[in-house]
Amino acid sequence: MKIAVLKELWPNETRVAASPETVKKFCGLGAEVVVEKAAGKGASIPDAAFKDAGASIAATAKAALKDADVVLKVRRPMIEGERQVELADFASGQALCCQMNALTDADFVDAMAKAGVTGFAMELMPRISRAQSMDILSSQSNLAGYKSVLDAATEFGRAFPMMMTAAGTVPPARVFVMGVGVAGLQAIATARRLGAIVSATDVRPATKEQVESLGASFVAVEDEEFTQAQTEGGYAKEMSDAYKAKQAALIAETIAKQDIVICTALIPGRPAPRLVDEDMLKSMKPGSVVVDLAVEAGGNCAGSTPGKIVTKHGVKIVGHVNVPGRVAEDASKLFAKNLLNFLTPMIDEETKSLKIDLEDEVVNGTLVTKDGKIVHPLLTQQKQEDAADNAEDAAGDDDKAEDAEAGSATDDGADAADAKAKGD
Repeated sequence: MKIAVLKELWPNETRVAASPETVKKFCGLGAEVVVEKAAGKGASIPDAAFKDAGASIAATAKAALKDADVVLKVRRPMIEGERQVELADFASGQALCCQMNALTDADFVDAMAKAGVTGFAMELMPRISRAQSMDILSSQSNLAGYKSVLDAATEFGRAFPMMMTAAGTVPPARVFVMGVGVAGLQAIATARRLGAIVSATDVRPATKEQVESLGASFVAVEDEEFTQAQTEGGYAKEMSDAYKAKQAALIAETIAKQDIVICTALIPGRPAPRLVDEDMLKSMKPGSVVVDLAVEAGGNCAGSTPGKIVTKHGVKIVGHVNVPGRVAEDASKLFAKNLLNFLTPMIDEETKSLKIDLEDEVVNGTLVTKDGKIVHPLLTQQKQEDAADNAEDAAGDDDKAEDAEAGSATDDGADAADAKAKGD
């Protein structure tokens, strides 16, 4: 079995989907690994390190892809109409493992199906115990949460811990974390290690204990709706407008007292919820900092801009993109290990080839396309709903056309009657 590791071409993408450690282990499983030249440059992993681990180096992506059975990438290949058409070099039957944003990027999923590529969307990994070591969202979010606090500290004009000096006392910074997933928990832990007074909020009741176990205080409207605000998969549910209003009032009161706000709230397949509005920004002290980790999904904070640090009402709003890529070496190693853990059970010990078990919950949860078809239940259901909506719209248009024709015929009859009456 041949595994190809490609260089990332998306802007600001510094990671690579393999590490010398995972290359060595794939080779130990009987696979041949080919890495595109300079694929690890952004992550400070030279070609020589891959070569020493047992990989061969291909001069181009096309050369790496030739006869490959499995292709590893961090982000999905580009398609027609984008900066560079990467998918065109793929062959039908090849398996692709990467982060695809499959729930929101229908054009890519359609193109992948047409190309005959077997696609595994790693961001759709089921939230089960066995799959924790394969979960790219967790591994990358963990680093993003850590880096978000360091980015905040860089932009903040004061120190984090309390300092008692002969010249006076420096008060500790107050940090408020919005969204207590993996990124939020790591942000809490990092801010606490730096000496800040930390509080956090989330709509999921299970997070309260986690927040308090890290030494932070929990902020939320704890009513009946709050107790049911979590899906079976562990994600946050969309809350009612009434709850949002109550929570917003509490958050507004809390934010006015903070020095730093870290926003991490995301809902899979949906735009990021707006957590910090214009009025909240106005209430913050001059020199405060907001770090918006959800900026690429629309942003949790009003005014956050992808790839930029902007100042509104005296508050710095940090909108760095691809925050895990700002810790590229560690992010790459963790991402690569996720892929290794995902693929290892699928490598047949005897034939050393890829054996896809469609009965496996992990496979079913991530498999998006196979044999030229879109096969993931969430995507097929979405297709059916879209088709039903289109049919309903078409039926509505036909009804309107019939009504228009009937109205026209009535008008013509009336005109003829009027003409006859005038003639008489």
